[in-house]
Amino acid sequence: QGLKPIVSTESPTQIFGTTTKLASDLPATDSFLGKNKVPDLQKLFQKADGLPVHLKRGVPDKLLYRTTMALTIGGTIYCLVALYMASQPRNQ
Repeated sequence: QGLKPIVSTESPTQIFGTTTKLASDLPATDSFLGKNKVPDLQKLFQKADGLPVHLKRGVPDKLLYRTTMALTIGGTIYCLVALYMASQPRNQ
């Protein structure tokens, strides 16, 4: 029998037939085909109009802010009521 090598001398079989592409191999023009909106948003957010950043985009931001505040206040009240009910002894 003799000693057998621990490491296999055969090359492993290929699982996938395609090779991977490196990011440097891709052309720069195909990576993003949309319009760059960053300069427009920078102008909007850096405008000195006295509004906080989270309300600068108008009505959708106001609706999202008010909904978040309502859910936060409602959740706090719900937790306080649940704690109050859990602290009361049950009637038998």
